[in-house]
Amino acid sequence: MKKFLIVIPTVLTVFICTQAGLAQTSSAFKIGRVHYGGAGDWYVFSMEEPTLLRFIRKNTDINIDPSFNPVRLSSDNLFTYSFLFLTGHGSVYFSRPDAARLREYLENGGFLYANDSYGMAGAFPRELEKVFPNKKLVELPFSYGMYHCIYSFNNGPPKIEDWGDGKPAEGFGLFIGKRLAVYYTAEGDPPDGWDPTSVHGGTEAKHIEAMEFGTNLVYWALTH
Repeated sequence: MKKFLIVIPTVLTVFICTQAGLAQTSSAFKIGRVHYGGAGDWYVFSMEEPTLLRFIRKNTDINIDPSFNPVRLSSDNLFTYSFLFLTGHGSVYFSRPDAARLREYLENGGFLYANDSYGMAGAFPRELEKVFPNKKLVELPFSYGMYHCIYSFNNGPPKIEDWGDGKPAEGFGLFIGKRLAVYYTAEGDPPDGWDPTSVHGGTEAKHIEAMEFGTNLVYWALTH
């Protein structure tokens, strides 16, 4: 495979303002895995973020911390992450304080990527309504810039897993002003492709496709 060096302005410091002032800063980009309430396995496939981030570090000039970082919405560390990832199977539950905390995080510039993983399609949109009662997830058109910012995905999010339902992968967004603050995938499970191919038995081509899609997500979150 031909290697491409994608030049992205280096992330020097992450600043997120809160009511208490500037949160702790970090010199390396990292992803926070949301440890949510409910019966869902929020911790599933803990190799996904590290594997994706090592790919991004290899192919861009972003300063990367490729670690697995669980974070509760109530944690003092929440605002040190500019990018949160939420996934799993089963129920997702946000308490009222957690919903308010997530809203504060998103309104102050944070980004959340949530993936259905064929297990939380009903729960996540329901809980997101606690965070933004007057906003709705909307399906993003295939022409949306995130699908074309580095690698091209002319049909939207890739279909990495297919449990025989035959449905196309779907990608939804929730916007604060013009900024995409929450992105949600269903019916395709792109993060399964972030795992090594030995984990799910996928092909190398699907693995690379998922990695490239994840790179677009991170780039978009950092630059928009």
